[in-house]
Amino acid sequence: MSPGPSFVVSVRVAASDGFRAAAGLALGFGLGAAFWAAAAITGLALVFQLLPSLLLVLKIAGTGFLFWIALRMWRQASQPIVTTDDSRESMGFVASLRLGVFTAASNAKTAVFFGAIFAGLIPQDTSALWMCAIVSAVFVNETVWYVFVARAFSLPGARAGYIRLKSTIDRAFGGLIALFELKIALS
Repeated sequence: MSPGPSFVVSVRVAASDGFRAAAGLALGFGLGAAFWAAAAITGLALVFQLLPSLLLVLKIAGTGFLFWIALRMWRQASQPIVTTDDSRESMGFVASLRLGVFTAASNAKTAVFFGAIFAGLIPQDTSALWMCAIVSAVFVNETVWYVFVARAFSLPGARAGYIRLKSTIDRAFGGLIALFELKIALS
């Protein structure tokens, strides 16, 4: 639940595109987290230890994608927002799902986090059924949290506040995403 790129993107999508799009994003975040959890539980941490250059490539690609999101938010901050309440259609469910998967999959911090947690807490003789249960719990946890964020920030009061302060919020959030990714890239 710590604020990071996914939280920032979730708030923005919920406020600008509404609950349906943000729920698709939440599902994408859940799928991305489940991907990293499954990768970590099946030995990705060992692969990164054996091939540290692979982790470096992942960090660079992920950082590039999230910096692109940050730059796009910064550049579009001064453009007035047209909400779904106006004449514009919201981001479609599939498009927001795809954005959620790409955002979560490009966050190298998630891969490292699950690798570190699972390497120390999951015994090597854990059954496949328990591993599936763990990955499922990660998916549910991530999805439910971001559905909650989607609902909270798609409510009329939160959306109106976002629209009123859009330029400042988008620049601040774009800057936060860039800072999060810089920290991750340098760690």
